[in-house]
Amino acid sequence: MRRPTTLNFLKTLTFLAGAGFLTSMSCAADFARFDWVDYRNIEKGAAPGPREYRNPVVAGYYPDPSVVRVGADFYLVNSSFSWFPGLPVWHSRDLVHWRQIGNAIDRKGQLDFTGLGISRGTFAPDISYHDGLFYIVNTCVGCGGNFVITARDPKGPWSAPVWLKNVDGIDPSIFFDDDGSAWLVHNAGPQGKPRYNGHTAIWLTRFDPKTLQAVGEAKVIVDAGVDPSKNPIWIEGPHLFKKDGVYYLMAAEGGTSEGHSEVIFRSDKVEGPYVPGPPSVNPILTQRDLDPGRPNPITSSGHADLVKTEKGDWWAVFLATRPYDGGFYNTGRETFLAHVTWHDGWPTILPHATPIPTIAKAPDLPRDTAPPVTGTFDTREEFAGKALGPEWMMMRSPTTNWYRLEQGALVLAARNERLGDGKQPSFIARRQQSPEAVVTTSVRFAPAEGEEAGLAALQNDAYFLSVALTRRDGKLTVQVMRRDGPNDPAEGKLVASKPVVVNAVQLRIHARGGRYDFDYAVRPGQWLAAAHDVDATNLSTAKAGGFVGTLIGPYAQSAVGASPAVIRQ
Repeated sequence: MRRPTTLNFLKTLTFLAGAGFLTSMSCAADFARFDWVDYRNIEKGAAPGPREYRNPVVAGYYPDPSVVRVGADFYLVNSSFSWFPGLPVWHSRDLVHWRQIGNAIDRKGQLDFTGLGISRGTFAPDISYHDGLFYIVNTCVGCGGNFVITARDPKGPWSAPVWLKNVDGIDPSIFFDDDGSAWLVHNAGPQGKPRYNGHTAIWLTRFDPKTLQAVGEAKVIVDAGVDPSKNPIWIEGPHLFKKDGVYYLMAAEGGTSEGHSEVIFRSDKVEGPYVPGPPSVNPILTQRDLDPGRPNPITSSGHADLVKTEKGDWWAVFLATRPYDGGFYNTGRETFLAHVTWHDGWPTILPHATPIPTIAKAPDLPRDTAPPVTGTFDTREEFAGKALGPEWMMMRSPTTNWYRLEQGALVLAARNERLGDGKQPSFIARRQQSPEAVVTTSVRFAPAEGEEAGLAALQNDAYFLSVALTRRDGKLTVQVMRRDGPNDPAEGKLVASKPVVVNAVQLRIHARGGRYDFDYAVRPGQWLAAAHDVDATNLSTAKAGGFVGTLIGPYAQSAVGASPAVIRQ
């Protein structure tokens, strides 16, 4: 095939097919046209009052939050791993209502996720600000190591990565001191041989904001964790900050599952020695000391960052999960908010044995507004603009042009890069943001034998569910497929198949915790069951592994082994 000579990659998920691209691809075979996608988030329980907020403040797979304040404005960034565009950037003025303003990794050439597992890529970003410049320092696991990117405007564009030399490990963050010095902290293996599996350390080195490099000799400032005699695991995600002339080092400890926690150390000097808070203080955040059988649990809390408002109040953002049953959750790790209190020079995010509140008193800040990203809400994408919103993502970095927005529709090429093959299928998706959610679309497609187009709910290449219009044995059908691990066929296994006589249908996925319903309609709104009460625990982190959550959206793909459809100039 003849590749486009120029691709115009935009700030957001989409890179446009310009004036020279095929203008009538929606009429061609091998192309599926999606007229709209409706996403409905459903939360049970009481709604927050006028001066209250709901946790999580950013729902769905938005883990590892880092936050910075510049004047009255707060900016937040999350991990995104091997999804593209990556590192979502948020803005708020009240810490509650967050608007995604861009993605820091938004164009080809910044990072290359080709061939990576979905839970590789960008881990645990840190955002900071100094002297008119925003910094994000991050790790690209499997694709280069630790790097720094910068921007004058947090909306972007962000620079190409500057790779950090002689900084191994993961989870770097930058601290700018009052005297103008800058420091880099990160976690890596300890000095010498680890004593046990999970034995890591926090390292400190000077950072040069001009060269964007660590300078001088690195030193260990925390080895193993709060109490090395207990062999604590995975001290990571460190952040340095300063209050009343005292330096504080905050880090996660205990792994990312139910044993997760956040711990605190302090020192009179930035280079240490750092002393852990006493047992009455540490951990400053955890849910592992609560009854695992409690109703509606929030678990696995940790990986926090602190921010101080202009009024001097301290708040924490952190990740946690909302299981629907035991340790099962499909939505990934989400961003939560909590007020920070101080006693005897030590901060506390939540007292010991205290559940994370779902509804809490809001910060004393002027109320901001933004499209909802938590609670019950409905949003409809009608593909009317020139680019998709920043919440839409694809698997891995773009390698070719396989979609476009055309006359109020999303048009996808049915290619032989398929959902389960570890490449980049024609799949554009958004996060499932609650245990219960409904995603609906309208698709027009004239499939050849084995081609399909519809909606997929996907955790990674080996774990997904889909409902699609296809052709089997010469007959149009709506089929439901499920893949439950790498031992299943790459295309998954057939759950149900329903005959239809038209090539324009509506499709719907209703997520209900660990069970999903799949419906179709040949007449708008007149729904018929394709398959109900399907086991969707294959989309849980407990089964699929990794660090991401479920994404749902339109996809199209050719029959196995077919020649690919392409968008030509």
